Amino acid sequence: MNREEKDFYRILGVARDASADEIKKAYRKLAHEFHPDKHSGDKGKEDRFKLINEAYETLKDPNKRANYDRSGYAGSGAGGFGGQDAGFGADFQDIFSDVFSDFFGGGGRRRPGPERGPDLRFDLEISFEEAAFGTEKTIRVPRTVQCNTCGGSGAKPGTHATTCSTCGGAGQVRFQQGFFSIARTCPGCQGAGSVIKDPCTDCRGSGRVKSVSPLTVKIPGGVDSGSRLRLAGEGEYGERNGPSGDLYIFISVLPHPIFKRENDDVICEVPISFTQAALGAEIEVPTIEGPVKLKVPAGTQSGKVFRMPGKGIASVHTGRRGDEQIIIKLETPTKLNKRQKELLQEFAEISGEDTTPLRKNFFSKVKEIFE
Repeated sequence: MNREEKDFYRILGVARDASADEIKKAYRKLAHEFHPDKHSGDKGKEDRFKLINEAYETLKDPNKRANYDRSGYAGSGAGGFGGQDAGFGADFQDIFSDVFSDFFGGGGRRRPGPERGPDLRFDLEISFEEAAFGTEKTIRVPRTVQCNTCGGSGAKPGTHATTCSTCGGAGQVRFQQGFFSIARTCPGCQGAGSVIKDPCTDCRGSGRVKSVSPLTVKIPGGVDSGSRLRLAGEGEYGERNGPSGDLYIFISVLPHPIFKRENDDVICEVPISFTQAALGAEIEVPTIEGPVKLKVPAGTQSGKVFRMPGKGIASVHTGRRGDEQIIIKLETPTKLNKRQKELLQEFAEISGEDTTPLRKNFFSKVKEIFE
């Protein structure tokens, strides 16, 4: 090969003043393109790959690069593909980590040993009162648990698993792929490192069995729809005697016929009659702990909110109780007898309906708009 063809900068496609990062990026791209395992049997591509590797090994080393820039030669250790400096040093494995991934699906080592089981989810509906004060629920969650017959080993009682003869317990085997030795999951034990010759008849060698045993769940007071409880170790049992995952309980609170919730406050709409609103009254209103008395002053308007401190729900985080908000709803009578109508008509004539505060203020504003 003549000197022009040995121009390492030209081979890598970089300028003579290229930085180390630029040289490395150019090398990665070309090495990936001309790698022998992508062009099996193509001698030309293999020779090109060797030349690319030689160029990179020279230009990545500051001393070799300086010597090459002065004399046009790489110096010792850079002339062949078979030597340590020709591409099988520490950098080579790092450079080709992405190439291995493309060719062989990663080749990562699967370590034999226990694996944590998956987490589980269970959706639980509870009543408004149960959410407010807390409760205990018994649920049934289908899950895998440790096999009692074999103790999770997967082997028939009185026997045990033996070391895999294919991989010697490593969980993987190696084979030659072109220039490289590649590790793959052992087909004999599927990465476990051991083989069960006499599997347990109950779990068929898995060490796990299906179970739907009852589980008691304590629901703290103050939870709301969307709250999530975590029960550690109550999920699926892990493979090869691995620890169990967790169970997550997702709470959904059923609607209440008269109460609504706003954060830790309880909202309740209470209807009262025209007479009670006008004259005032002491009425009985519901709370989550039972009925209590509430004084409604004379002249109370519909929509008036009375706040009852400490009658709400205790916070699940702080324990502090919210309030209950009583919203007054004025109920207009729909069926009046003759005498009731006469009395209301007389009331309207005596009081002068247009002089009531709300109506007077409203019609004054209307008059201002249209004048």
